[in-house]
Amino acid sequence: MLLELAAEPNILRIDWVKFTFGAIALAVIYFFVVRKSVPKVMKVLDERHDAIEGGIERAKKAEAEAEEIRQQYREKLEESHREYAQELEKAKEQRAAIIAEAREEAQVEAQRIIDSAKAQIEADRQQAFVQLRGEIGNLSTELASRIVGETLSDSAAQTRVVDRFLEELGQDESAKQAEVR
Repeated sequence: MLLELAAEPNILRIDWVKFTFGAIALAVIYFFVVRKSVPKVMKVLDERHDAIEGGIERAKKAEAEAEEIRQQYREKLEESHREYAQELEKAKEQRAAIIAEAREEAQVEAQRIIDSAKAQIEADRQQAFVQLRGEIGNLSTELASRIVGETLSDSAAQTRVVDRFLEELGQDESAKQAEVR
């Protein structure tokens, strides 16, 4: 067995041809990897790094823009609230003005109706006074004719008798009112 082992080549011994060929192959592979592949990998890594950093920057910019838009929205919302409050105040003022105007118109209309009613009452009173005066005149003329025994056909005489009779009635009425007081 030992002999057989002695006949076999030593596995720990270095074969310089294979070693040299392997070293050259390793150097060629190393050259291609370092010169060609590493720059491409580094380029890809740099691009990826830039994309990540750019994404972060874009995210920060987007966040800043979103915050700016949110702030603008808040300002517009506050402005809308202020405008709403102003419009509400204007509406209240207009409502108060309309109510005041309606009250004033109602008072004017009520005063007009009262004045019209007073004028109508005064006209009715005057008409009643004229009518009553005519009836009193006729009655007093008839009464005077019966008392005196002669007919008062003259209208001027009738007017004088009626006026004198009404004056006496007016004096009697004022005397009675003075007694009541």
